[in-house]
Amino acid sequence: MYQKIIIVGNLGRDPEMRYMPDGTAVTNFNLASSRRWTGADGQSREETTWFRIEVWRKQAETANQYLNKGSKVLVEGRIKPDPNTGGPRLWTRQDGTVGASFEVVADTVRFLTPKGGEGSYAGGGDYSEEGAPAHEEDDIPF
Repeated sequence: MYQKIIIVGNLGRDPEMRYMPDGTAVTNFNLASSRRWTGADGQSREETTWFRIEVWRKQAETANQYLNKGSKVLVEGRIKPDPNTGGPRLWTRQDGTVGASFEVVADTVRFLTPKGGEGSYAGGGDYSEEGAPAHEEDDIPF
């Protein structure tokens, strides 16, 4: 069996990093992904879906260091289902209504915000699960 989700969006707030008792770094951030279209009535419409992203090890440290609210990223990973329901994690808001959270464990986080732009980062390139920089597009021989 195989599962993969790819999401492009913007961070809703700064990432939060913590360390597990064994010293493993884990960073969480919220990612908003929007789609826009024109309805049959000619009106513009927009739908935003929020995801809770979980990043581990060296990549967690890199994401925490270089990403901030507004940063645009591409996340590749897998959906982490609620152990009780097998679907999105359900929770109760302060007003008593039920909310759902789509949780994703990231394999790769690619920084898409240009250097010096809104939500900028000083590092460069893509980072895989191992935390090593991936190839830059300029290095491609064609």
